[in-house]
Amino acid sequence: MALGFDAIGFARAEEHPHAERLAAWLAEGRHATMRWMAREPKRRSDPRLVVPDALTVVSLLASYYRGDWPTDTPAGGRSAALRGRVARYAWGRDYHGRLKRRLNRLGRTLEALRPGARWRAYVDSGPVLERGWAERAGLGWIGRNGNLIRQGAGSWYFLGEILCDVFLPAGEPARNRCGRCERCIPACPTGAIVAPYQVDARRCISYLTIEHEGAIPREMRAAIGVRIFGCDDCQEACPWNRFATPTYEPDFAERPRQQTPWLLPLLSIDAEGFEARYEGTPLMRAGRDRFVRNVAVALGNLGDRRAVAALARALREEMSAAGRGHAAWALGRIGGAAARRALLAAREAERDAPVRNEIDAALADSEGRAE
Repeated sequence: MALGFDAIGFARAEEHPHAERLAAWLAEGRHATMRWMAREPKRRSDPRLVVPDALTVVSLLASYYRGDWPTDTPAGGRSAALRGRVARYAWGRDYHGRLKRRLNRLGRTLEALRPGARWRAYVDSGPVLERGWAERAGLGWIGRNGNLIRQGAGSWYFLGEILCDVFLPAGEPARNRCGRCERCIPACPTGAIVAPYQVDARRCISYLTIEHEGAIPREMRAAIGVRIFGCDDCQEACPWNRFATPTYEPDFAERPRQQTPWLLPLLSIDAEGFEARYEGTPLMRAGRDRFVRNVAVALGNLGDRRAVAALARALREEMSAAGRGHAAWALGRIGGAAARRALLAAREAERDAPVRNEIDAALADSEGRAE
């Protein structure tokens, strides 16, 4: 397509059949702290409450698949490289503004063809059931992992929508082609896919590393591995993604050092350095404090004692309480005499009770780590 989208489809603007499922998901608290998802759920389910007299939901897909991971991609465990891992969608520049501008161009074209037409465009924002409307438009089906899957192409897509009061012929809803396959469910490191088609954000690594503020639950940290922003495991496990072909869209080209970055320099990055490095990318969503917290978790999971000195400095220097607590946890995971000395020194100076609790737990953990 001229605007750089890979597919377009139309659905009738009406209350979505998933409205009750959304209400139940929210009632169970599976949206975690993402409170905006619970605001006016009826508007999210019915586009006519967003654009009065809406007749059509236009759904569009844009591929962000860029091929295989770099050959030195870490998979977890010990690594000479001390590298982290960033979700595929965040390898390049931020997609929101770029796709929104394309949708606005399409909306203005629609208005030129139908003067007076009312429309609103959304990209991963606003009260829209994006995957649900794309499924209704026939662009793909929602798989057991909660992602939209396109036959013969996979799930590596950004989604965008235009709600409008123009009648456009609706497509046939896509047929679910997951069959008996459930590979995505055991592939989730934290068990976030609690049942087929049911994802609990409270256990999802993407939520925990991007949206969740404060401390990551201790029982989840080891399963996060070296993922410092997002997680693709349920998509990597999906057999439909073997059909994915790389996009050559320059807006989504990977940036150097953004796929599997070196972790030690990132542990000491300050707010200005974080903004300078990641401005204009999806990683800005996490912010510096959450990002450094994630880096500390990854270093703890790597278990490499070359990280002890950097983690000890992080405990001494000015950073968020969550960052200090996770640096302590990482030192406890790594263990050894140097890590214990750093933890004991930090405990004497620390005034924040939750961080002191983290240090105490890390000291107890380190006792079982061999020298």
